[in-house]
Amino acid sequence: MIFTTTNTVEGREISEYIRIIGGETVIGINFLKDIGAAFRNLSGGRSAGYEEETVRAREAALNELWQRGQELGADAVVGIAVDYSTMGASNDMLMVSCTGTAVRLKPLS
Repeated sequence: MIFTTTNTVEGREISEYIRIIGGETVIGINFLKDIGAAFRNLSGGRSAGYEEETVRAREAALNELWQRGQELGADAVVGIAVDYSTMGASNDMLMVSCTGTAVRLKPLS
């Protein structure tokens, strides 16, 4: 399956727009990562713990998007957008959502 942030697939023609699909994941950041991030905030630099969790969450959301496209028999998902939002009473949760349009492509000649 082809994944793209563009609304078309280069060199291919879309024959059918199936529907908009999404993949979401919510992760919690544990207190050890919070402590590490607080130290990084004071000293400068990147927070590897948060970065790893963010990458893991994005990949999980994209995997869900892929699975939903497969279930619909899509050849591609176009117009993919990724969004990040904090959640929870203390903003200690991160939601990553991916949306796109599942499509079928005309066969290659």
